[in-house]
Amino acid sequence: MARYTGPKTKISRIFGEPILGNGKWLGKNSNPPGQHGAARKRKTLGEYALQLREKQKAKYTYGLLERQFRKTFEEAQRLKGVTGENLIKLLEARLDNTVFRMGLTASRPEARQLVSHKHITVNGEVMNVPSYSCKPGDVIAYKAKSADNSSVTSKSRGKNPKFSWLDWNEGDKKGTFITYPERESVPENIKEQLIVELYSK
Repeated sequence: MARYTGPKTKISRIFGEPILGNGKWLGKNSNPPGQHGAARKRKTLGEYALQLREKQKAKYTYGLLERQFRKTFEEAQRLKGVTGENLIKLLEARLDNTVFRMGLTASRPEARQLVSHKHITVNGEVMNVPSYSCKPGDVIAYKAKSADNSSVTSKSRGKNPKFSWLDWNEGDKKGTFITYPERESVPENIKEQLIVELYSK
């Protein structure tokens, strides 16, 4: 499936925040992309534009294309509870995002590659589908051969303790998806209610 492979800083400049990396160049040039940069007069965004912008931000952040994002939203609608919060929970439960949150890679694209190249197992079985939705109790680990491969494990940076819905044991190279996260625990600056309003039109 196609993925965005263009300049990450350009996308970050559109949204004014480092959604595709550390944003180290954002301080040098935080103007929106375009020929005239900051000098260009930009209209105040309307309601639809704000909603669309929020959806695009979520798609770029989690690395989904439109059809896959729409299917995730429809699944969130079918679940009990608040649709917007369900959407964030489903996006956070993706295997590539879980691998990233566990600190095995520095970015979601790297986590996606790690999964696609069959370095990760779920409950003892090799899983190469980045969009696999983790369930509470799922055990995520390196494949035995990959755990001894320094080029694979060298990208590990340790799990952030604030992600309490995940557990990772560095000694065993194994972790657990404990539960779906609560919205306030997810640090991403996404206004999910705007996405719900957009798809409800």
